Amino acid sequence: MASRAASAATHQPSSPKWWHWRKRIRAWWQAGLPAQDAITLHQRNVYILPTRAGWMLALTLLVLLVASINYQLNLGYLLTFLIAGAAVVGMHVCHGNLRGLSLQLTAPAPFHAGTASPIDLRITNPGKRTYWAIGLAVLDTKHWLHVDAPPQSSVAAQITHSVAHRGWHTLPLLTAETLYPLGTFRVWTVWRPASQVLVYPALELHAPPLPPGEPVASGAQATRLSTSGEFDGVRAYQRGDPMRAIVWKKAAKSDELVSRDTVQHQRVQLWLDYQSCGAVGHEAKLSRLCAWVISAEKNGLNYGLRLPHREIQSGQGEAHKRLCLEALALC
Repeated sequence: MASRAASAATHQPSSPKWWHWRKRIRAWWQAGLPAQDAITLHQRNVYILPTRAGWMLALTLLVLLVASINYQLNLGYLLTFLIAGAAVVGMHVCHGNLRGLSLQLTAPAPFHAGTASPIDLRITNPGKRTYWAIGLAVLDTKHWLHVDAPPQSSVAAQITHSVAHRGWHTLPLLTAETLYPLGTFRVWTVWRPASQVLVYPALELHAPPLPPGEPVASGAQATRLSTSGEFDGVRAYQRGDPMRAIVWKKAAKSDELVSRDTVQHQRVQLWLDYQSCGAVGHEAKLSRLCAWVISAEKNGLNYGLRLPHREIQSGQGEAHKRLCLEALALC
């Protein structure tokens, strides 16, 4: 049995050599494309080829022509050249349906690995005619977005892509195409964006509660963070307290509003520590710390981050959260 398995493994069909050469030539051509966040489509960067329907139409016209010659059918000649003329006109209309447009990219915001991130595009039509059925997508994907571009207008469009690994990534190659009006020709362009996007670590799906805070002042009055992620130090609600300071869980149980004691908050410091987060593996630790950063910020807590080669002091707010997530992405 082992010999049969080994024999089957050695005789598995491999990709043909021409396919490898095709991939290498394509990669070389794509690497030579200029990296830019705005592109104007013109005759040098717009390409055209017949579709399958176009090739079938050409074969049908050839059969009609041969039959007309063989049987001396004047109406056959008329039909053949009438359809051929319509196909030629459709080819020029199809090529003109993409040429002249301007595409502009907005630099994308950071996102978490494994999630879909939007790529915001703006299509500008400076002409006086409408561009119909413009398809936009990430190259080599089947998720197409089709839009129309009215005369002298700018249309916003959004396509999505995802990245499996954290860190800095260049945006994928984008493509725009059209089959309008007959579907017998495909006109397309390939666009290489210059922008990069920062990808945060993937969030742990079922992260454990936030770790207990480290007391700053010694003594029994030092407050700690409970396993539910809330501070133990609370006081009666006072008019003017911010909404995020209200402990809603306790209010739901006792029907009385209570707020976190800011004095007690100053006696505890929440540290999100790489060494003591409890996960196994480098990426798993970063995913857990990433989830804890989001949770601490959502609860309005002050928190610091300890990484192997970097320490971010305690704080809160959108800028502090972004700083921590960037450190985790590049750790």
